[in-house]
Amino acid sequence: MAALLVAGFVGLFSETALNIALSDLGQIFEVSTTTVQWLATGYFLTLGILIPVTGILMQKFTTRQMFITSILLTIIGTVLAAVAPSFGFLLAGRIFQAAGLAINLPLTQNVIFTIFPPNKRGAAMGIMGLVMLAGPALGPTIAGLILDTLSWEWIFWVQLPFLLLSLIIGLSYLPNVNEVRKVSIDVLSVVLSTIGFGGIVYGFSVSGESGWTSSTVLGSIIVGVLAIILFCVRQMKMEIPVMNIRAFKYPLFVLGVFMSFITFFNMLSMLVILPMYMQIALLIAAFTTGLILLPGSLLNCVLAPTIGGLFDKYGPKAVITPGTILVAFGYLIYASFGADTALWMVVVTHIIMMLGIGAVLASTQTNTLNSLPKEYYPDGIAITQTIQQVAGAVGIAVMVSLLASIQDSYLATVGNDISAAAATGSSFVFKVGLVFAMINVVLSLFMKKPKEVKLK
Repeated sequence: MAALLVAGFVGLFSETALNIALSDLGQIFEVSTTTVQWLATGYFLTLGILIPVTGILMQKFTTRQMFITSILLTIIGTVLAAVAPSFGFLLAGRIFQAAGLAINLPLTQNVIFTIFPPNKRGAAMGIMGLVMLAGPALGPTIAGLILDTLSWEWIFWVQLPFLLLSLIIGLSYLPNVNEVRKVSIDVLSVVLSTIGFGGIVYGFSVSGESGWTSSTVLGSIIVGVLAIILFCVRQMKMEIPVMNIRAFKYPLFVLGVFMSFITFFNMLSMLVILPMYMQIALLIAAFTTGLILLPGSLLNCVLAPTIGGLFDKYGPKAVITPGTILVAFGYLIYASFGADTALWMVVVTHIIMMLGIGAVLASTQTNTLNSLPKEYYPDGIAITQTIQQVAGAVGIAVMVSLLASIQDSYLATVGNDISAAAATGSSFVFKVGLVFAMINVVLSLFMKKPKEVKLK
């Protein structure tokens, strides 16, 4: 678990760490804002394309083969990015890094659900939840510190020792825990999956630059949706599908997927909108912004295993429902923020928000997969991980577009105060987040501990 979790942390750290350096990198490599944004878009796009096929790969290859492939891809990508002489090399490094993470995340969950019995999975998934929150949350803070003291290359060099440590631990201790079967990978399914999930992620990712009415955006999303429909139809007709969507026959799994989508939609967009609000409306420096968000992230890391233990002891509803209420309460306070909000209010509200997300995130994933028969675990993991990446890409695109729209409207009709405009736009976006958070509160009331599930 240490080998897998360390590599996962580095991958998720890298997902957000570079965001703070994008403007600098655009100047260094002399590329436009639209082009440099591909360092983030390409990462999401690679995850959206590769994660859907990991379910069948985990049945075809051993745990060690998957792990070694994952860690080597990440190491190659990290070194390539660190020594990049041009923007193309840097982008290629990011894609290699994302490919490694796309294998690591589903593999880690699959190992947890294979080696831990149901009554101990909550604690194990709590630790994974710690990694999934700490990586993206600490990325901007540590990257900001690096940029203040060293050059941008060190954002990648600092990752390398941890990746090598993960590789050494994995080669020494990681056994083969999955059952390997002779399965063939259907090429047409992979193509449809790539076009489908890739098209949707790409369409939403570039919407901020191109606009929602752009033919590129609308065309990508429409083609993506059609490809996913064809993909699903093909999977239902196959004896051994690439992604077994028959998992949706289980009601608790469907409920968990909806809650995961909302959680990741809100969480990843919030991690983008909140720093923008602080930097534009409150005029706080990037590194200081990271420090303000640090207490909530660290407290969540400390409490994640405890929350997982409470899930194992008291069941899903006792943990998930209070968590959704905390998230909704956090959004309610966020929505009242203005251009003169005290910093201590931001710190306290972020702590409340992160505690709520910590209670919801890993516990929902655990209960969602527990509701499936064990034969469906690889497929269930691939489905939930794909949904999470799509939710993140969609959430960031939609919320940033809403923020920009309200800001522009304010500047055009009310006044020329950019701080007030950013505060007004952020408040509106947080109200939208509150609506989704309230939906999750209602959905959590239907969450229950699944009985032992047999294959239907």
